[in-house]
Order: sequence, then C-alpha cells, then structure tokens
Amino acid sequence: MLYIVLSASIHGVEGEQHSSSDRVIFLLPSASASQAASGWSATALRCFNLSGKSSSKSLSQVQAQATEAMAEPAYTIPAFRQRTAEGTEEYQRVSTNVGKGLVVIQEELQRMRVATKAKVDSLAIQREVKNMMVKRLDILDDIPKMPDFLIALRPHTVWEKTPVKLFCTVQGTPRPIVKWYKGGVPVDPLSAPGKYKIENKYGVHSLIISRCVVSDTAEYSAVATNPHGTASSKAMVAVKRPAGAGELCHLGLVPHLTEIHASKLEVTLLDRFSVSFGVEDGSISLVCTMVVVPDLPNVPPLAQWYRDDKLLKPSSLVQMSVGGGVARLTLPQLAKDDEGLYTLRIFTKDGTAEHSAYLFVSDAASSKPGAPGAPMSVKAYDINSDYVLVAWKPPNTVNEAAITGYFVDRCEAGKDSWVQCNDSPVKVCKYPVHGLSVGHSYHFRVRAVNSAGTSRPSRMSDKVTALDAAESERLQGTEEGVPSAPGKVVATRNTKSSVFVQWEAPKALKNLMGYYIDGRVVGAKDWFPCNHKPFKHTRFVVHGLIPGETYAFRVQAVNVFGLSDESEESSPIAVESALATPSAPYSITLLNSDGSSITIAWKSPKHCGGSKVNAFYVDKRNADTLVWKEVNLQAVTERICTIDSLTEGTFYEFKVQAANMAGVGVPSAPSAAMKCEAWTMEEPGPAYDLSFSEVRSHSLVLLWKAPIYTGAGAVSGYLVDMAKKGSSEFVTLNQEAVSHRYLKVSGLEEGESYVFRVRAINAKGVGKPSQVSEPVCAKALPGTQEIVAGVDEETGDVFLSLEACEICDTSKFVWSKNYKPIGDCPRVAVTKKGRTSRLTFTNPDKDDLGKYSVVVTDTDGVSASHTLTEDALNTMLELSYAIRHPVVPLKHGLNYEILEKGHVRFWVQAVKLSPSVSYRFIVNDKEVTNGEGHKISHDVASGIIQMTVDLFTRANEGTYTVQITDGKAKTQSSQVLVGDVFKVALKEAEFQRKEHIRKQGPHFSEYLHFTVTEDCTVMLACKLANVKKETTFHWYREDDEIVPETPPNVMSGACALPIPLFSRKDQGIFKATLSDDRGKDTSVFDISGQVFDDIINAIAKIAGSSASDLVLQCTPEGIRLQCYMNYYTEEMKTIWKHKESKIASSEKMRIGGTAEMAWMQICDPSDKEKGHYSIEISDGEKTHTRTFDLSGQAYTDAYEEYLRLKAAAFAEKNRGRVVGGLPDVVTIMEEKSLSLTCTVWGEPTPEVTWFKNEQEVASNEHTRVMFDGGKFASLVINKVTPDDSGKYSINVRNKYGGEFVEITVSVYRHGEQIPVAKVGQPKTPAATPASTPVPPRSPAPPSKTPTPTPSKSQTPMSMKSPTPASTPASTPVPKSPTPTPKSPTPTPSRGVKSPTPPRFMKSPTPPRK
Repeated sequence: MLYIVLSASIHGVEGEQHSSSDRVIFLLPSASASQAASGWSATALRCFNLSGKSSSKSLSQVQAQATEAMAEPAYTIPAFRQRTAEGTEEYQRVSTNVGKGLVVIQEELQRMRVATKAKVDSLAIQREVKNMMVKRLDILDDIPKMPDFLIALRPHTVWEKTPVKLFCTVQGTPRPIVKWYKGGVPVDPLSAPGKYKIENKYGVHSLIISRCVVSDTAEYSAVATNPHGTASSKAMVAVKRPAGAGELCHLGLVPHLTEIHASKLEVTLLDRFSVSFGVEDGSISLVCTMVVVPDLPNVPPLAQWYRDDKLLKPSSLVQMSVGGGVARLTLPQLAKDDEGLYTLRIFTKDGTAEHSAYLFVSDAASSKPGAPGAPMSVKAYDINSDYVLVAWKPPNTVNEAAITGYFVDRCEAGKDSWVQCNDSPVKVCKYPVHGLSVGHSYHFRVRAVNSAGTSRPSRMSDKVTALDAAESERLQGTEEGVPSAPGKVVATRNTKSSVFVQWEAPKALKNLMGYYIDGRVVGAKDWFPCNHKPFKHTRFVVHGLIPGETYAFRVQAVNVFGLSDESEESSPIAVESALATPSAPYSITLLNSDGSSITIAWKSPKHCGGSKVNAFYVDKRNADTLVWKEVNLQAVTERICTIDSLTEGTFYEFKVQAANMAGVGVPSAPSAAMKCEAWTMEEPGPAYDLSFSEVRSHSLVLLWKAPIYTGAGAVSGYLVDMAKKGSSEFVTLNQEAVSHRYLKVSGLEEGESYVFRVRAINAKGVGKPSQVSEPVCAKALPGTQEIVAGVDEETGDVFLSLEACEICDTSKFVWSKNYKPIGDCPRVAVTKKGRTSRLTFTNPDKDDLGKYSVVVTDTDGVSASHTLTEDALNTMLELSYAIRHPVVPLKHGLNYEILEKGHVRFWVQAVKLSPSVSYRFIVNDKEVTNGEGHKISHDVASGIIQMTVDLFTRANEGTYTVQITDGKAKTQSSQVLVGDVFKVALKEAEFQRKEHIRKQGPHFSEYLHFTVTEDCTVMLACKLANVKKETTFHWYREDDEIVPETPPNVMSGACALPIPLFSRKDQGIFKATLSDDRGKDTSVFDISGQVFDDIINAIAKIAGSSASDLVLQCTPEGIRLQCYMNYYTEEMKTIWKHKESKIASSEKMRIGGTAEMAWMQICDPSDKEKGHYSIEISDGEKTHTRTFDLSGQAYTDAYEEYLRLKAAAFAEKNRGRVVGGLPDVVTIMEEKSLSLTCTVWGEPTPEVTWFKNEQEVASNEHTRVMFDGGKFASLVINKVTPDDSGKYSINVRNKYGGEFVEITVSVYRHGEQIPVAKVGQPKTPAATPASTPVPPRSPAPPSKTPTPTPSKSQTPMSMKSPTPASTPASTPVPKSPTPTPKSPTPTPSRGVKSPTPPRFMKSPTPPRK
C-alpha cells in the first residue's frame, strides 16, 4: 500500500499567510503506485499547489484539467500478464474495492475544490476591502471632524469603599484630547496619589476611582477637544453607605476588609527622606510619604526602622509613627550615637519596599572654645555585683587639641546627681568602675578632656544592675596601642554634592572600632569632620559638599586606645556628578514643514551625565509602522534638525538621543505624529526653545528663539502668555508686542509654578503658539548671588563679576548683552576662576551701557543680570583713573596740634601705608630733617606721618608741606600758619608751655567753679594736684582774705568755700591761691554777669523743686499768700499771677520774701482780689508753678480774720504806754532827792498811777506825783531815807490798754558801801488792750517798707513782774519766719506786761511746720 499525504496552503496578500487546510490521506494499492506517480502527480496533486504565483489561473481551467485526467481510457492488460481464474477473481475483488475508494476520493476532491474556490473568493474580497479601507482612511484623515462620543458615559451607584470605573469611546480628526472633571473641577491624579487613575487604551478612555467615599458623589464629565470643536459626556456617580454603618464599619459588599493583614497591602513610596544633617541636643524627623491600597484607617502598613542594619525600637529617644500615608521617625534629642544609615522597610503584598539615607550629627557648640566633642556609645561590660567595665568610643578631633583623657560619671537610676568615678583622667576608652551597691541600677556617662577644657557629657548608657551574672557581655581585645594609619585614600565622583571615599584598612587593626574621615577645601588649612561616629567600613560617601569645589580627604582609625595617625591625603577631587551618559532630550517641537522635509527642535537633557553633551542623533518612523530608521549618521551638534526625503501627506514620529564622552544616552519619548505637508499660512510659525533665566521669588526672565517659518512677512514682535501650573487659562502678559526675544516677568507669587508660551506676530496676524514651556517655580536657588560691578584694585579695570552658587566641570559662563550672546568681542574679555566669572571691559564708554546677563550651563538655572547705567559707569571710570594714576589716599590732610610743654605736632594720616613709604617735610621751601629741634616719624599701622617742633616761636611762622611717596603713588599736603592763624597757634603754644611750668609745683587740676547744695548753699570748689603738707591755701574776695570756719585741707586734693544765703551782695571776684617752696598757682572766679545768672538759676532749680504749695496768712494790713522753699532771694526769677495776669508789686499788691519763703500780700482786700493765684519760679530750663484758689469760703474766712487783726493792731497802736525815761534800778544816798520821770503816750491820754511795793503812792510833801500835759509823769521823793527803798512801779492805762513798769530803789547811808543792785529776770514789757485781744506775732511786713529784714537787736532784759504774764503757757504763739515789724510809734525797751488778761484768736491758715 502507498500512503500519499497531501496538504494545501492558501495564501492571500504577498508574504502574509492566512490559513492552512487539513491534511488528506490517500490509501492506494501497490500495483497502482506507478499510476499514482504518473497521473496524480500531474493532475490531482496540482490542485493542492495553490500559491500566489498560480493564483492567476482561472477556476474553469483547473476544472477542465481535472475532468480530462478523469477521462483517460481504461487500462488493457497485456497477454503476458493474463491471470488465472483465481487471480482474476482476486483482481476483480480488489478492483471493485479500489473503484469504490476512487469514488470516495473523487467526491472528496470535488468538495475540496468547492471549498478552495470559496476561500480564494473570500481572500480576494478581503484584499480588495483592505485596499479600499486604506484609501478611505487617507481620505478621512484629510477631512476635519469635531469630537464625537461613540460610547457615552453611564451613571453608576456604588457602595462606599468600593471602586468604580467610568469609560467612554470618542472619535474625531485629528484625534481628540480627553480631560476628566468632577463637578466642573479638573481631576488631578497627583493631588490624591492612588485615588484616581486615568487610562487611554485602544481608543477607550477611562477614569478609575479607587475606594469611593461619600464625598465622591458628584457629576463626572469627560471633555474631548480638538482644533475643530469640543464634545462632552456626563454621568452621575452616587456613593452609598450601608444603613447603620459607622466610620469604621464595613458591611454589605465588603465584610472581609477587617480581616486584611498589613502585609497584604500594596504600598508605593513617594516622597522619601534625603541625607540629613543634625546637631547634638537638636531634634530631627525622617519622613516618607506613601500610597497604600487599600488605605484602611485601622490597618496601617507594617513599617520597621533600622540604623546601621540594627532594628530600632520605640523609646523616649526614638519615636515612630505610621498612618495617613506617612511613615515618620522622630529623634527628639540628638546625640552623635544617632548618626548612621537609616533604613525604612515596609512590608507589602509583593515583598518589602525600602529606602535608606544617612543622618549626620555634628558636635554642639562647646562652652569653652577648643574643648573636644563628647564621647559616644557608652556601654557597660563584665557586669558584677560591685564592678563594671565601662567602654566608649572617642570623639573625632580635627582642629582641637589632642585629648589627654576622660572622666567617667555614674548616677543611680531614678536620681539626678552624677558622681565622678575617677580622680584623674583615664587615657584609654575603658575604665573599671568599683564600689557599686549590690542590686542597685546605674547609668554611666563620659567626658573628654584636652588642654582647652572639658567636653559636654556623652549620652548616658543604658541602665545596668550590679548583680553576679552567670553570663555577661565582655569587652573583646587585649592588644595594646592604637591602630596603625589607614592606607591609600581614593576619592571619586559621586553626585554634585557628595564624594565617594574609600581606603585601605590599617595593617595593624588592634580591635578596630571604626574610622573617622576628615576633609578640607584645597588651599585651606583647617580640616572639617565628615563623620562624627566611627564608621566600620572602608568606604564612605561624604555628603553636604559645595558643588564645583575641590576637596582632599584623610582617614584615621579608632579603637579604645584612641585615634591612629592620619593617613596620607587623597588626591584633590572636584565635587561633580559621576560620569554617565546623558538623560533623554525632551519637548520635540515641529518648527517647519515644506511637503518634503520637516524641521524639528528639542531641549537639552536635564542631566548631562557629568560631561558636555556634544552630539545628538535623530531617528524617524512612519506613524503606521514600528520600525525606526536613523536620520543622521553624523552627529548633530545643534538642537535643531531638518529631516529631508519625506513623503508628503505622511505622518512621522521622531525621537532624539544625546551623547557625551560616556556614550549615547537613552532616546527621548517619541514625538507626537507630525504630518509632512507644506505650510502655506501667512502667519508665522511657532517660536521655540523657551528657557528661563534669573528666576527669583517674584520675577524671572523668559527667553525664546525666533520661528523658523516666518509666513508671508518678517516677524515684527511677540506676545507672551502665562498660566499657573495645571491651569489652561493663559493670560497675555504684554498687550503690546515686544520686538526682542526676551521678557522680564514680575509680580509672581513666591513658591507658585507657572507655564508660558510665545506667539510670533507679522503683518498678517498672530501665528501659532509655541509649545508650552516646562513648569517653573518662582523661587531662587539657595545661595543665589547677583552680578557685582566693580573696579580691579590692582589694574583699574572695570568689570562685572558673578560667583555661582553651584557649578560643575562642564559648566560654562555664557555672558550676554541685552540677552544676545557676546561671544568673541574685542570690547570685553571673559575670565573664569573657580566658581567666579568676570567680564572685563577693555575700554569702557557709553557704547557699553546696557543690560548684561550671565547663565551658568549644566546647573539648575544659575543666572543673574545687571544693568550698567551711565552714572554707575562714570563713577567706576573715576575710580579706575584713580587706580591707574595712583595717589596716596589721605584720611586727614596736614594738621597741627599743640602738645604739652608747648610742643607743636604737625601730622597727616593716610588710608594705608606700606613699610617702604618715604616722605619729607618742607617748611618755607626748606626741607627739615630729623633733629635740630624737630622730631620726624611715622607709623605704618595707623598711617600717620608726623613732625614735632620742640620750641615754637615767631620764627616758625610760614607754610608747612609734607610730600609722601609710597610705591607708585604720591601725594602732598600743606598747612599755612601765617597772620592771625599763626598768632592763635603761638598763643596756645606759649600757654601750654606756661602750663607745663605751672604744673611742676602745686597747681589747680580743676580751677574754681561753683556747685549748689540741696540747702541752696553755693560752694566755690576746686581740685588740687602736686601738693604736700607744707603747701598753703588761701581764699580771697576782692583781695580781702577770707578765713573759713573749717581750714582747707590741701592733702584731700579738693577745697570748697561755702556761700550761704547767696544774693546780689555776694557778687565779686573770688580768688584761691596755692603755694609752697616749689611755686605758686592762682585761680580766679568772677561772680558777675552770666556766672551770677547761672548760679541764681541753679539755686532756683533746687528751690523750685522744694517749693511747697501756696498757704494763706492774714495780717492787719491784708491777706498774704506764702510759698515755703529751701531758699529764696529776690534775684530769683519769680512771677506772681492773678487769673493768669502778671502781678506787679504796688501799694495794693506787695511782693516780697525771706530766706525761707516768697510771699505776696493783698493790702486792704476787696472782692476784686478774689480768684486763682499762682507763683512761677523759673530756673532757665524749667518753670516750677504753685497755685492757690482765693475764692468762696476761703476768701470769706480770710477776710474776717483780716478785719479782726486790723482792729487788734489799731488797739495796740493807741494803748497807754511808757515811752521812755525810767531806769531799772536806782541807788541813792539818803538825804538826797529822787526824781523818777518818764514820758507816757496814749490816745486818748492815759491815766498814770504810781505804786510802791504794790501800794499806790499818794502825792504829799515827801512824795510828789506829777503828770504834766498828759505826756510827762514824775515821782519826786525829797530827802530819801532808807525807808524809801523798795519796788516802785508806774501803771499807764487808757481804754485800749496800758503798761506796767517797775523800778527798784535802794537808799544807803552816808559812809556805807554802795550796795549791789539785785534785780529779777528781765522780761519784755507786753501791753494788753482793755477790750481787744492781742494777736500772735505776725509775719506781716511793716506798713512802710515792702521788704522786711530780720531784726538783729535782742530784746532787753526786764524784772519779773508780780502780775501774771499776758500770754498763758497753755497757748503757744507760733513762730513766724518773718521778724516782728517795727512799729511807727516807739515802744518801751523794757517793762512788764499789763495785769489785764489777754485774749487770742488763731489764724485760719496754719503756720509753717
């Protein structure tokens, strides 16, 4: 039997296989093999070879060939092949079977032919339809169509905490852009990470809201937009909460949520904590935000924190929290023990999410400069009942003195008192602490000591209990000494602010604790610590370095015995990012298309990879295919490229790769499909390459490039639009187009992000807007500097300079004028040194005025600008001239001053002098040298050059000049001393010369001057110097010596002369002299004129401050207002006022005073004098005012008292009295005649009565009493006898009162010794009116003199009278500061008071206390 397996493949379009037919198996007898090989191979088998090449044959031809093959004549058996009957029978049987098989085969072939025909017809139709569809799509692409929703949004009602998906299908030409809105507000997935997810797959736009809450209930809309219109579809989403469900209740569709484990959550880390820097005793928080799905309030993610791969546990020093999408680690009280690599590990559904960053903790400021930092890692080992071994790690010492030892302190747990364990510092980092109490718990701390002082204490150790422990951790290592120095140190680039440092381990480790890494700026002397806690590995990343700066590093090994020697320094390395390929370019923009070519532009990679981007490669592809083709084999150096040989009407996509010395970077994202068609619009194309410069908190400068396609005319200007990030509402910043390609934008909000676009304008209108710029944040870079304009101090060149806050190896300073690159220009020269670039003007003039800007490439936008104005340029040109034509700048020109001894010093001061300065003095055109009575010198530090003339005389009149030369700079200064100027200088010199001589002996260090004490005593004071015990001191006034009560003490160094009760009478010239054998000195003080006025003002100042309130005092003459003070004199400037009107002294208003008070008396008062009274005391600076209101009841009471006192005074004036003539004592010899005669007075005429021993004397021959003319009263005794001895008295009296005078008479016999008269205590005679009471002594002035003076006379003595005193003891008479006024009528100088009892009435105004 022969098996024939046939299969057919049916092909459609060339090269694309569509289907495969089933296999057909034929079973043929072996005898028919030849037939099969010959016949079937030519006919039947061909039917199954339907390839693309034979497909052109028609179906009818195939059928005809098959029929012809079937119609071949029957086969005739040859004779030699004749068979027997049995063979024939067998043959017939087989033939019958084969015939039946052939029928079956024929039927199957027929079926296959029909199926094949149907397949071929179907493929032909499909191919034709496809060709038609391609043509239709090309036609439809050219037909604009506004957006249309094929499938609109549908509303949804969902349970709380379940997701919902909104989707729609939209069509339009060109392809619309779909944006989603919630209640009219754009949906921003970034505003709530994990909440919203927006997708666009296969033309289906969807919005997925995960874990809905009730607040998500709103109307959602999808808005599709293209250039030809806008369409929208809206749907309502309702979020329901199960009945009775609380905030944390999960019912209904989600009962299983409460059983979710934290490790089953999906967690994505977002904002991660970076490398951090802290200071001891400060605090810091490491924060990492995340998105958790599902976000369950009661199931927070499982987070773990590690420090140096050691799991941290919550404590008072380590606080952890996780929830609300934030994982936080807070260290509230930092210590150097907290320094290390911190790792956050969060368990998620797919495993773990991790993030690590290093925390550096530096030493806090020490209380003593130069003291070491605190030790760290204090731990107890070998714990026993009374013994603990304390070990620690030493601090890093960089610029401090070496550590000389450590003090260990202990403190019982629960107490605050620390006890020092060791008396002297221990030199190694371990110490055995003995003397512990069994069962007590302790903490330990350590302090380091060096020559500058003691460090802050370390963080205290964990609590240790003194017990006999079976096992305790023991301190390893017994090798003595510090480790050897580490080996070679290699520093390599890492990032723009960090460097990777690695080194070889020390050969002798000796139980190494770790390493300290130090760094310094190349060129600086001081090192700084890179870590503050020993680091265990031989590699370390040093962070916090200045970009672009060059550093060197060294390493020290640490063990318990201290720090090793420093390693050798590493090679200097600049802080730059590690070398890598650049990142992808971005923002590919279509600039022009002419039907066969397209011009595109793009922006440079955001990261250059550490080297300059020097090449770009562009690829293209048809938008309908996936195969990219290279555009340029040769690198493009500019960020613009024209792609030629394109097919018009075809859409193309482009991508760009950047290259640097490290290689070709990753390609950019494919651009939007760009159609190759000729631009024919009359308006200009889009501007491109929008960039930013001088970004500050409230302003920035936007720059752009002109459009490649200009339209029907040249570009005449530009409009700039601005919008906040995330907003599509652009605002045009300039209403009038600007012709230049930059614009300064002001009024920005600090920290806000903005986007911009630019539209070009020509005569035909406004062109296409540029591609929207990248968002820019209105915030200046940290450390941003501005351009400085100045003049070089050495060369005098005018320059502009900028110091960049960051820089890298590939950075360049690109200077521009009016934002046009300067390039190679002969007017300026650009130099660079480190991070500073300088633009120097070769020959500056007005053509150089303008706005200069500079941009530092390959940075985060370092740039600045400066406007050079005409005034600023002129100022700098003046300074430049001064530098190029130097003069020695002078602080002070040539001056002179008179010194002690009368020497004259000429001096000049320069701003700065060098040690090589030279100078000379010229006087009257003749150079003066050092010597010859002149001393010439200079001081470089102060810049002073001076010449001293020892003896200054008339010969020194003239012109003085000093000439100075200091390097290339010169100057001179002159001083002219002639005429009156010279005379003043000569007079002063002679005075100082005399003063010097005067001070060789005793002299006044302070001449006479005055002071006023609190009691208003004027003191003339002076100070003395160079005195001795023999020195004499004298006071003089007008050349009359004054001898003070207290002799002056010259050894005290000061003398003073008091002048009490100072007044005009004390004016004059006062003089003080001081002398001894060494010489004499005199001080003169003239108290007159202004000096006198100054003294009076000083007295008035004290008196005015002490003045009392005005008090009222009544007198027989009127009403008096008195103001008491420490001292009063009429020379003081006092003003009395009545109702604000000044009062002048007159008969009506009398003004006066005493040493203790000032007064004003109203004589014979009336109602007109009622009102407000005041006194003003002026001291030249201040006026002191006191007031009294004389009205109402006060005036009534005062007036009544005045009338009473006036009547009493009248009675006193007219009473009877003895005017004079009687002696006190009479001694007479017997037989002589005695005549006692006196003059009496009274109105009316008084009555006179004589008494002897209190018995009235009657007139007789022996004793005669006479009273002549009412004026003269006499008592005559003829021929006296001893019996006439006794006490005689006369009583003179009228209706107003009288007076009683006593006389003692003694009679002795002839030959007897004259007896000594004995008299009693004298008393001042007091008269008593008969009916009017006697007032107390009044301070009233006399009626005829305005200013009374104190009486200097003493009251005469009188004999005690048997008549009782006129003033009872129980009624004291108040003392008045004003003396008793002198009566116009003479009063007796002696006598006794009248026996008539007096009556007193107290004044309503109390006397002064």
